[in-house]
Amino acid sequence: MSEIVTAAILAIGDELLSGRTKDKNIAYLASFLTLKGIDLKEARIVSDDQDAIVKAVNELRSEYDYVFTSGGIGPTHDDITADAIAVAFGVGINHDPRAMAILEPHYKARDMEFTTARKRMARLPDGSELIENKVSMAPGFHIGNVYVMAGVPAIFQAMVDALAPGLKSGVQLLTKSIDSPFGEGTIGDGLTTIQKAHPETAIGSYPRFDGENYTTQILVRSRSEDAADAAIAAIAQLFEELGKKN
Repeated sequence: MSEIVTAAILAIGDELLSGRTKDKNIAYLASFLTLKGIDLKEARIVSDDQDAIVKAVNELRSEYDYVFTSGGIGPTHDDITADAIAVAFGVGINHDPRAMAILEPHYKARDMEFTTARKRMARLPDGSELIENKVSMAPGFHIGNVYVMAGVPAIFQAMVDALAPGLKSGVQLLTKSIDSPFGEGTIGDGLTTIQKAHPETAIGSYPRFDGENYTTQILVRSRSEDAADAAIAAIAQLFEELGKKN
């Protein structure tokens, strides 16, 4: 059986914390990793502050198999993620010749000057490997288990897709559902008992409102189909017993 593979995402940017920009990358990455059988265990958002980025990166990379970052690798003065990653890993940062070879002809073909600001996007921590960017060409990079990508959703998504073949897959979580005819207050104690009796599963209840009626959907997640089926059966029995009392 494959191992369990874990990940975290670190979203970087003052604009996220101020509310000026609504994050879309966490949801995309979560869906992508689920399909890969990788558990996204944590999502953090930090400001454009080098110390905050370094602290978060070092904590997360020691805890999880993969760390994915978004934001802060553009051409402006406040794009400091690459510098922060270099500090976190204790390495230098320089204009990477591979990145320069991608960007210089790209701007030349567009009859645009390859300015000092644009060259900033080729500055990578020593020892980095490139992440392909089919949208705007400026590459992301990874070093160790940290994958550093742009914050613009279209570019972030393209970079994540480019990573797919090289990421190791874990045991995928199965999800099964059962609709409850009862509210959470009625089924809460019973679900707690069932969860304790089925430790290989994670059981969640999710109230829904369709404009007229409130209902509750129960989701059971597990890496074992037998375990998930056993929990679903126990929940169905709970509903049957509660129905007899009402």
